[in-house]
Amino acid sequence: MTPAAASAPPARAYRRLGVEERRAQLLGAALTLFAHRAPDEVSLDEVATVAGVSRPLVYRYFPGGRQQLYEAALRSAAEQLILCFGEPPVGPPTERVTRVLDRYLAFVDEHDTGFSALLRGGCVVETSRTSAIVDEVRRAAAEQILLHLGREGAAPGPRLRMMVRTWIAAVEAASLIWLDEGKRPDAAELRDWLVDQLIVLLAATAATDRETASVVAALLPLETAGGPAGRLAQRLVPVLGEAAHLLPES
Repeated sequence: MTPAAASAPPARAYRRLGVEERRAQLLGAALTLFAHRAPDEVSLDEVATVAGVSRPLVYRYFPGGRQQLYEAALRSAAEQLILCFGEPPVGPPTERVTRVLDRYLAFVDEHDTGFSALLRGGCVVETSRTSAIVDEVRRAAAEQILLHLGREGAAPGPRLRMMVRTWIAAVEAASLIWLDEGKRPDAAELRDWLVDQLIVLLAATAATDRETASVVAALLPLETAGGPAGRLAQRLVPVLGEAAHLLPES
């Protein structure tokens, strides 16, 4: 053996993967790149490099090129995001929503640039199919929140449904602003603020909607003084006391 051969690094062994395993590997490489860069800035050459394979192999699995790969990666990310909203219907509802938001904001933090590009739209790989995937996540999120509001198996009325969808939209918008602001305030503070918003939206809607009022009446006994609803109630009492002059005289 020559000295040069002895000092050369060993060649990396190529391991043959099954079809599904190889596809998962390529999607993982694509998600790594899409997480922190806009989709139209990522090339198939870069995906191949990250995956440690050749460009033709990427095309073999995704003959539609970057568009097909992006849609498949987006579908994979959407499935992960939907899982963030899954939470057993046990314990105080606002504490369940708190755990849901912890997972959701962790996902946003991990996939910051890709998440922002996806929800803002306008990238060259955006299509009706990618928009449909995003809408699917929103619907799944709304269904999970309605489940925590005790509406499993029951079609919500228009006011309650609109309230939940409005809150989902507020969570999305707040997440994008959070990214724009350098992830300030910290995720825990943002989470608590978003839970407070849901509680306040429920209370405001319950004041004029009988169905939402019945939902709130059923949820309140499940809450605790030390939980999100209890802490918010304690903070609001002094604020509402300043509005006493707005109430009609008895």
